[in-house]
Amino acid sequence: METKGDRKDFPVLPDPAILQAARQIYRTYHQTHPKLVQRPTGVALNRVTLRGKLIFSGQPILLPQEIFVPFSQIESELY
Repeated sequence: METKGDRKDFPVLPDPAILQAARQIYRTYHQTHPKLVQRPTGVALNRVTLRGKLIFSGQPILLPQEIFVPFSQIESELY
């Protein structure tokens, strides 16, 4: 039996509030450090508090209440 997260060919899109929070975290970083060119791999975000941090290395180890939003989803509406 397949569960929602088992399908690798269809990315699971996060809740719009989570996506908005991840974009805001990235915007704040980009505005604060405009000369830094290193792109993050994504944002690790707490689903309850919507607080998060940018991730610059490979896939992070997340706490149970956290979600990882890849940069490809964040940038899809930034530009």
